[in-house]
Amino acid sequence: MNRVPALFKRLRREGRCGLIAYVTCGDPDRDTTVRIVEELERAGADAIELGIPFSDPIADGPVIQEAAQRALQAGTTAHDVFAIARAIRSRSEIPLIAFSYLNPVTRYGTERFARDAAGAEMDAVLLTDLPPEAATDLRDTMHQYNLGTIFLLAPTSTDRRIAAIDRASDGFVYYVSTTGVTGVRRDLDPALLSRLDQIRAQIRKPLAVGFGVSQPEHYAALRGRCDAVVVGSAIVRAVAQGAASGAAERAGGVVRRILG
Repeated sequence: MNRVPALFKRLRREGRCGLIAYVTCGDPDRDTTVRIVEELERAGADAIELGIPFSDPIADGPVIQEAAQRALQAGTTAHDVFAIARAIRSRSEIPLIAFSYLNPVTRYGTERFARDAAGAEMDAVLLTDLPPEAATDLRDTMHQYNLGTIFLLAPTSTDRRIAAIDRASDGFVYYVSTTGVTGVRRDLDPALLSRLDQIRAQIRKPLAVGFGVSQPEHYAALRGRCDAVVVGSAIVRAVAQGAASGAAERAGGVVRRILG
């Protein structure tokens, strides 16, 4: 069984809200990324989004944009991301989700990407700028290699679009908490909690909430209204705040603080 749906079944059985951690692969380097993921798992992360660095990450705020630039300047490629995944998988069964934009995947070659992601024992692919209406061929290719596809819902999504994304997403639906880019925020959108109640009443898949989730108070407010939260910018910012030798511990500290 694919590890992503298996995770959400376990979370539901345990009555627990999970935490999905995002990392930018190759920031600061490949080996450190592996250590960061290992420490995130020890700290309590339930799944990992492995961010493929891209030169034009339009859904991301300055923290992840800058991390992507550092990783690209260090020479990180999709091949390196798959090597990171293989290194993680040799020691762990944590679900691994490739987080990317469409351009790097099509440039790499969709079937080749799916084959190599599956060969690295990744579980799913999330492409932030690919709408489900345009994803039929890509979904079919990913499914041939037992890779799930995950799509984003926004606060502006219509009922029709909510239903379409629920049908297209494997494992879970990713809800973007605010109309904006990724980034650390002090407060959640005041309308978020009531909106989540509406969304959950309309979908069958588990629901994860990301973009701006960075505080223990956020997790406390969300855990009764979604199946998992996604934490990205807070982790990426912690990685960048000191020497590479301490990056894993700083990243793990973010997860421990949020989970309490």
